[in-house]
Amino acid sequence: MQTDSIFYRLFKEFPNVFFELIGDASTTASEYNFKSIEVKQTAFRIDGVFIPKRGKDKPIYFVEVQFQQDKQIYSRLISEVNLYLRQNKTKNNWYGVVIYPRKSLDVADTKHYSEFFDSGRITRIYLEDLGDAASLPIGIATIKLIIENQKIAKQQAKELIARTKQQGLPKPQQQQLLDLIGTILVYKLPKIKKEELKAMFKKSDLRKTTFYQEVKEEIQEEVEQKAKEKTKLESIPRLLALGLTPEQVAQGLDISVEVVRQVVQKNNSGS
Repeated sequence: MQTDSIFYRLFKEFPNVFFELIGDASTTASEYNFKSIEVKQTAFRIDGVFIPKRGKDKPIYFVEVQFQQDKQIYSRLISEVNLYLRQNKTKNNWYGVVIYPRKSLDVADTKHYSEFFDSGRITRIYLEDLGDAASLPIGIATIKLIIENQKIAKQQAKELIARTKQQGLPKPQQQQLLDLIGTILVYKLPKIKKEELKAMFKKSDLRKTTFYQEVKEEIQEEVEQKAKEKTKLESIPRLLALGLTPEQVAQGLDISVEVVRQVVQKNNSGS
């Protein structure tokens, strides 16, 4: 899963996290729809846009998640915004928010766009500057989990899971947040063992998560693939006994001739 898709999902399921991130406690997330938008007749796609559901008193927020160096990010963002405003003829004010994991990735020149930054029209957020996860709102702490190193990520995920269960959130929202934490964890630690996940989550919570179902499907596919390979290897001696050549057996089973010969050699040495 790509990093920007994780942010898209986070803002889609927990839009209040975005407004916490930009320090706007006065806005109610329920007043907005969040979506990814492709600007017509161009190759531009805006990572995410918070669009007010009604009225023109609330601003539109254009969100870009930037996890690699890009010297064109600001020229592209402003071009995307201008095209969107032109095509949609909106009356609403607008703001841009660019999210970086760390300041060192912010390498784009701003001299042509200094007015946008000086006025606060465009804001840059560096996740490394958010502070200690334990002191952050749980949504922002979940965002910060994305940039932690593997050792810290495991411990932080455990703490976030515990906090999620203590928050008193409605069950569906609690399950969504647990699912998101698990998804980020698997994204950061693709080799994490199933036993470790079970130790972090309650068994009942784990089974309900989307990421666990995906992992389970991958494991099942792997088991089935190994079973097919085993069946193929076991059939090699029987096919050779019928008079087929190693080349014919390899072609019929869709394996290499070398594998066929290795099986023959192993059987002969075991005789």
